[in-house]
Amino acid sequence: MSRKRRMFDIDIPAMDDIPVGKVPDKVLEKRRGPMAAAISENADALRDQQSTEETIRAENDRLAHELVRLRNDGLVTEHVPLANVLTEKLTRDRKPGPDPELDELKDSIRDIGLSNPIRLERRSDGRFELIQGMRRLSAYRALLDETGKDVYARIPAGISEAGDLDNSYRRMVDENLIRKDISFAEMGALARAYAENPSNDCPDVDKAVSTLFKSASYTKRSYIRSFASLLRMLDKVLMHPNDIPRNVGVELKRKFDATPNLVRQVSETLMSEPDRDGVREVAILRSFLGASEASEDKKPKGESSSKPRRAKTTFQVTGRAGVAKCSASSGRIELKYNLDFTRVDRNKLEEAIAAFIEALPEEDDLTHG
Repeated sequence: MSRKRRMFDIDIPAMDDIPVGKVPDKVLEKRRGPMAAAISENADALRDQQSTEETIRAENDRLAHELVRLRNDGLVTEHVPLANVLTEKLTRDRKPGPDPELDELKDSIRDIGLSNPIRLERRSDGRFELIQGMRRLSAYRALLDETGKDVYARIPAGISEAGDLDNSYRRMVDENLIRKDISFAEMGALARAYAENPSNDCPDVDKAVSTLFKSASYTKRSYIRSFASLLRMLDKVLMHPNDIPRNVGVELKRKFDATPNLVRQVSETLMSEPDRDGVREVAILRSFLGASEASEDKKPKGESSSKPRRAKTTFQVTGRAGVAKCSASSGRIELKYNLDFTRVDRNKLEEAIAAFIEALPEEDDLTHG
């Protein structure tokens, strides 16, 4: 008995519809089992995790290098024990004796803390040298002695590596040039001490003034040189040099240059009154100047009566960048603050000035008609 062969119709697709050399993705997905899919997904997750970790490591390295740079530049604030802060490297330009403004600074530190950290340089023995902030350091030491609180045992400071001696002096001097209470005698004494220190390799006072007070104007440097010479001529005779007005000191130095014998006369007159105070000392110096100084320092009565001295109000306001010194008079207000106002957005600056003016009382006696 013969078997019949069954026939089937097969639809063969056209050759153009058959992809050549590539298997469709859908076909691959259909053929991939659960285990293969899990392995593939795990591999993708590992790649993503590795990429994320590399990105985090790179960012951490960048931040670490930036922190080191900022710390070396003294821009990172650290809390340093007062016992580790020394003042041996630089000759200070602050006059000896009590500081009348120290109590105000102490009150400010008690209320809001220290707004402006001091600046230190590292020493090889692990301690630090003070470069800027003698008054702030003195205030912390006084508060620690008065209160015994641990919060005043450490002071906020920006620390940099030990630098060139001239640069260290410049940092100290440039900060103190903005002080209103620093006298020309203090600056002249600093220039003398700097020139007399063999380690500074400075031949004379003129070079010392040019090095230390490079940021000051030519005229101001000239005044400092005059006071340095005056202190040398009257060395160990003056008892209150910081009370000498600028014009008195400069004119007296000119007198000494023109009449060298005058130095001995002034010295003898000063020594004849050993119990003199600052006012009396200045009066004695004025007596040797005659009409030239009087005409410069004292206005004629007729002129003073026609142009009366304007009333002036001065005060200080503590801000985030330190203490703002304000001076107000008729039609004028002056603000000195440790902030570069040129970098403040103009719109914000205008808004701040407008808010300041708006906050003032609008009274008839405050306006000019």
